[in-house]
Amino acid sequence: MQITDWSKGLSVEAGGRGVVSHVGTALLRLLADRSGLTQALSVAVARRGFVPARDRGRVLVDLAVMIADGGEAIADIDMLRHEGEVFGLVASPATCWRALDEISDVQVRRISRARAKVRARVWALFGRVPAACAAGRGLGDGLVVLDVDSTIVIAHSDKDGAAATYKHTYGFHPILVTCDNTGELLAVKLRPGNAGANTAADHLDVLVEAFAQVPAAHRRNLLVRGDSAAATHTVLDWLTAQGDKRGRNVQYSLGWSIGEAERAAISALPTTAWSPALAADGGIRDGAQVAELTGLLTLAGWPPGMRVIVRRERPHPGAQLSLFEERDGWRYTAFVTNTTVGALQWLEARHRAHARVEDRIRCAKDTGLRRLPSREFAINAAWCQIAAIAADLIAWLQIIALDGDLAKAEPKRLRYRLLHTAARLVRGQRRRRLRIPSTWPWADQITAAFNRIAAIPAPG
Repeated sequence: MQITDWSKGLSVEAGGRGVVSHVGTALLRLLADRSGLTQALSVAVARRGFVPARDRGRVLVDLAVMIADGGEAIADIDMLRHEGEVFGLVASPATCWRALDEISDVQVRRISRARAKVRARVWALFGRVPAACAAGRGLGDGLVVLDVDSTIVIAHSDKDGAAATYKHTYGFHPILVTCDNTGELLAVKLRPGNAGANTAADHLDVLVEAFAQVPAAHRRNLLVRGDSAAATHTVLDWLTAQGDKRGRNVQYSLGWSIGEAERAAISALPTTAWSPALAADGGIRDGAQVAELTGLLTLAGWPPGMRVIVRRERPHPGAQLSLFEERDGWRYTAFVTNTTVGALQWLEARHRAHARVEDRIRCAKDTGLRRLPSREFAINAAWCQIAAIAADLIAWLQIIALDGDLAKAEPKRLRYRLLHTAARLVRGQRRRRLRIPSTWPWADQITAAFNRIAAIPAPG
């Protein structure tokens, strides 16, 4: 048997009709319409006395759908344009460029308010999602976890704002906030490459925006996690002040740099002060222990109620250790929190879960943030806002309409299995039907997802 027999008699020619590719993107587009996002964006970016040939809210949603589908350049909007039998008229790349160029700082704020309004409606829909669809991803415990972090976006040309970064690369240094409960990208701020990792003003900007994105009904019980770059006087004082507001519980769990004072406190700890650390599955983690340093440190000037907790573990082979760590062979990390209840092991495990933000950042880079399309900083900043909308659409699709592996799949896998699916377009009885091949393993899940989204009540 010849291993090349598969191609015998196979030829390729143009002229096919009725076949549509990337039909899964219709789920995202329909979800944007049914959730009210398209209409809300239309109102947000409307300008008095200006009636564009293409509604700007529709254009921005189509850009977000294109980004969610894997598009990395504005010209990739042609993928939707060439499927006009399904999507109708779609703006040209030139119109998309104009739409992004028209977004001013005022419109960015209006877009943020529109996103917050739609998010409140979508989160209300989560309560009607079958338990199997939202398992492990819902808001049932009432605590909304916000993870703040920054990342490096490499620029391969001399774009406005691109600069040398602290990692000796060249590009941008955006800071973002994700919701650990849902996977949404709540806020993103594009910054020049030389922006500081611990710039308090930038942290406050994205945290204020992220707080506003959380629906009011869920804003009373928040946890903010971050690394040591966020543990500044300004940020901690602001978080403490937010928690002092009537009826609001704002907790934080932020990385803490280990200096001379902390090293002296660690040396003073008795052996009995250390407790076994927990693994991700809740079991005991071998070679890792936690202890509290709060009573051994002078924390004057820091917010009242701040606790310092330290973790030590045996390093993996090849790990870089400081001189202090080489002395006893342990590797130390610390964090601060204002949570007053719970065992140290649980608090440390909760803080360590902040590492999931790296997965969120990787997914965000796979969904528009890896490559910025313009030489102009303002257009790239607007692109980041659309990329955040794309990330939200994927998160909403997975929570509301998908189950099983697709509900947890990262964007690349979701595209291969769902968004890039091909189907035949059939017309009859004044209706259009997309028929997915029955041999496609995820055909039933795509059909079920479409029915779930179509059943969402239209916004009032």
